[in-house]
Amino acid sequence: MVKAKHDVAVLEKCPTGIRGLDEITKGGLPRGRTTLICGGAGSGKTLFAMEFLMRGVRDYGEPGVFMSFEETPEDLAKNFVSLGFDLPDMMSRGLIATDHVKIERSEVEETGEYDLEGLFIRLGSAIDSIGAKRVVLDTIEALFSGLSNAAIIRAELRRLFHWLKERGVTAIVTGESGDKMLTRYGLEEYVADCVIFLDFRIEEQISTRRLRIVKYRGSSHGSDEYPFLIDESGVSILPITSLGLDYPVSTERISTGIPKLDAMLDGKGYYRGSTILVSGTAGTGKTSLSAAFADAACRRGERCLYFAFEESPSQIIRNMGSIGMNLARWVKKGLLKFHSARPSLYGLEMHLVTFHKVINEFNPQVFIVDPISNLSAAGKASEVKSILTRLIDYLKMKKISTFLTDLTHFGGSLEHTSEEISSLIDTWLLLRDIELNGERNRGIYILKSRGMAHSNQIQEFLLTNQGIDLIDIYTGLGEVLTGSARASQEAREKAAELVRRHEADRRFREQECKRNVLETKIAALRAEFDAESEELHLMAEGERKRQAVLAEGRLEMAHLRKEGTFSSPAKRSKKKRERRVK
Repeated sequence: MVKAKHDVAVLEKCPTGIRGLDEITKGGLPRGRTTLICGGAGSGKTLFAMEFLMRGVRDYGEPGVFMSFEETPEDLAKNFVSLGFDLPDMMSRGLIATDHVKIERSEVEETGEYDLEGLFIRLGSAIDSIGAKRVVLDTIEALFSGLSNAAIIRAELRRLFHWLKERGVTAIVTGESGDKMLTRYGLEEYVADCVIFLDFRIEEQISTRRLRIVKYRGSSHGSDEYPFLIDESGVSILPITSLGLDYPVSTERISTGIPKLDAMLDGKGYYRGSTILVSGTAGTGKTSLSAAFADAACRRGERCLYFAFEESPSQIIRNMGSIGMNLARWVKKGLLKFHSARPSLYGLEMHLVTFHKVINEFNPQVFIVDPISNLSAAGKASEVKSILTRLIDYLKMKKISTFLTDLTHFGGSLEHTSEEISSLIDTWLLLRDIELNGERNRGIYILKSRGMAHSNQIQEFLLTNQGIDLIDIYTGLGEVLTGSARASQEAREKAAELVRRHEADRRFREQECKRNVLETKIAALRAEFDAESEELHLMAEGERKRQAVLAEGRLEMAHLRKEGTFSSPAKRSKKKRERRVK
């Protein structure tokens, strides 16, 4: 125990190192006290207890003792090596001590006095031999097999738990589930500090493991049922509460992998850390869009985690190669990781645990689930929505760009998802079939894209040997045409345009000829006009000279009149010469 303000004792905790358990218990199990882990066969009690010991050694330097009443150390070593725990190595180094207490029910006979004094001596010796700080007793019911005297059982249980507390060790005692109580002998009544119940249930042929903290004296703790996963790396537990709406956002934009789709999204693509949904009927190209986004992420040097619920990784890689995508190279470089599984493999919450586990291990920047609609095979629509809500919140908190595909069905509304998660989606792309003139073609449009301008046009969606291409569909004359109908109409329009151009060229040439003729006529008229102008100019000049001569004659006549009619010719000649001289 440690003391806080006002000398109030605060329960000291012993971290378990088990992923998720310390978070749920707000720090671990009560240090120096006994914790009961109970549950049915196959629920994972022994594994929890052993991982508590192994992580205590590896992560916190605390040796431990594992006392088994059912399995030998050799069996335990074989069982745990497949889960990544090298028990023999720990035993050889004196970090973990194991002891198998063999109890044969046929040899047990109730003859009066019965106590566990021999067990205390044996357990105490094991603790002292390695200086153990952690102890596991698995499973406690075996000690009382064959006994019917409830008073003796209860008395010895009290002694056992009190003895463990006096030794100051942090202990885990495992117990089998009872009919009316958590355990057969009501151990939860005596281990009052911390009780954890493990449940292994099968619903509609799907198995799920869950954990619940029944009580934890002196400490707050998570009170819900939590799914947990047992795999090659041990136990992983996931809290089921949502992370809320306080996650950070980014203004950075990332490419969709399709330049023309980027152009439809304000020319820049998706926001980093956003959630993208692509929905459509079978065969519309949802997986191809997913692969294009994964390929673009790997080209940027980012890690991409691809969960596939319909196809194997090799099948996806082969199929995407037919449209010009080489995903195998990114797998080899470690940038792309596939995780393929049937949704019916386990329950929804186990899928969520798996998502978290693989995300934490791979640490991707892009996360793809193809398709989410297959999760409905593992649970109800409301449960799928709950799982996806928690997953999306978690991914947004880590700023991971999420790409989801959803299979819709013919006859249903395309602008609806069976999982009812449209409000969680930032960008929603719809792929649809366009059937016309005996052809089935693909179309794509953006239903919504929060925080950015985006196109409202339907584009024809083509899968070619060189990749994905988007082209404008024909919308003229009140028709929407795609495929060969669009190509035929475009060919007709091009032919008509060519005819119009030829006609325009012909008329232009005719106009040019007319212009040349007109200019020739204008030049001839101008030459005629110039000749007439020259002639008029000469006539005017001759007239001017004639008028000058006439004027001179009039002047001469005037002088003659002034000098008289009878002047001699010699005199008149003299006067003329004088006038010239003047």
